[in-house]
Amino acid sequence: MTAAGLTDFGNALAVPGVVCLWIAVLLRAPGALRSPQQRGLWLAVATAAAAMTLNLPDVVAYAMGRGPGYAHTIGLVRNLIGVFSAGAVIYFVAATTRGRRLQLASWIATVCWLSALIALDLAAPAHGTHTMPPVGDPVPSLAYWLVLISAHVVANTVCVSLCWRYSRRTESRGLAAGLRLFGLGTALAGLFWFAYLLKALFGSTWAMPALPLLMNLHGLLRAAAILVPTLFTFRRTAADIATAWRLWPLWRDLVQAVPHVALNKPRAGRLVELLWPPVPRDMLVYRKVIETRDAILILGEYVAPGSLELARGQVAGRGIPEQRRTAAALASVLQEARQAKLAGRPGHAGESAGLELPAAMQSSHEGGDLADEARFLVDVAQAYTSAAGNGEVKVS
Repeated sequence: MTAAGLTDFGNALAVPGVVCLWIAVLLRAPGALRSPQQRGLWLAVATAAAAMTLNLPDVVAYAMGRGPGYAHTIGLVRNLIGVFSAGAVIYFVAATTRGRRLQLASWIATVCWLSALIALDLAAPAHGTHTMPPVGDPVPSLAYWLVLISAHVVANTVCVSLCWRYSRRTESRGLAAGLRLFGLGTALAGLFWFAYLLKALFGSTWAMPALPLLMNLHGLLRAAAILVPTLFTFRRTAADIATAWRLWPLWRDLVQAVPHVALNKPRAGRLVELLWPPVPRDMLVYRKVIETRDAILILGEYVAPGSLELARGQVAGRGIPEQRRTAAALASVLQEARQAKLAGRPGHAGESAGLELPAAMQSSHEGGDLADEARFLVDVAQAYTSAAGNGEVKVS
């Protein structure tokens, strides 16, 4: 790819990068503004989005067409927002790593950088937009550009170092992914400003064609970093919906037999239950698991002694995988217990009850992992639905 082609490709990513940044900023605003640890990241990305918006080729062309004064104002505001974003980057990392001194240092450094830029801009001769042309002196001055570049290089170097270090230490996969994406995006921004440093000090221009690509890829990676919590939440919600969908037939049948275990009456169907859940959506699977377990405990009084062991032997002869035999056996005895309860037959109270909870359900009841119990009950529900469809109800 030629230098011109590389520049054109980078410029083609400008609008998508800015759009992705603003989408991420808007989606994450409610949660980020409530969380001190996420607030710095959100602020860094929001200010980067603002600076990149003012640096879009069409915005720059429009500013240049309005006259030198207008172009100067847009350029100065863009650079000031960029430096503020650099300070917010350090603040984000400090907030994530609980570095109080680094948080304070980030704001002091940001105020110093901003003050120096404003002072150098005012001290420079009358000028238009801020630029570093391929040939000639930087506008408004070399000192101005060195302050601007130093702010970004220092902030990006600190950020990349700390993001890499703490992404390897944290136990949270979401935080680790966010730190790595943010660190990678920041590294690309660091290369962008390092290329400008080479241009300012040595007149080197060999890396200039790649700068739009570096900056716009940095925007896309930062957008991805800020969306990591949203993506993890979406994945967890999708998994909960799938679990609730699979549990629903078993839960509905058991709750019909033992209605008092349910906090709410079953809705008309699975789809209605998922679209308009009777409890907060993040509690839906929890309620289904707890209510299903309570119903199983009560229906255990209607299971004859030895029925579960007999059912295990029967499912073993049907070629069911060993890891699902307990679930299939439990599904079988639950069908018979449910029919006995609905028929009004007497149960076996106390020690005479013939059903002992499987290990996956006992560990959860004792404070273990509810997700393991949910997975086990999904297997029970699958076997229960399959057995009901095949007419395999009675254990004999």
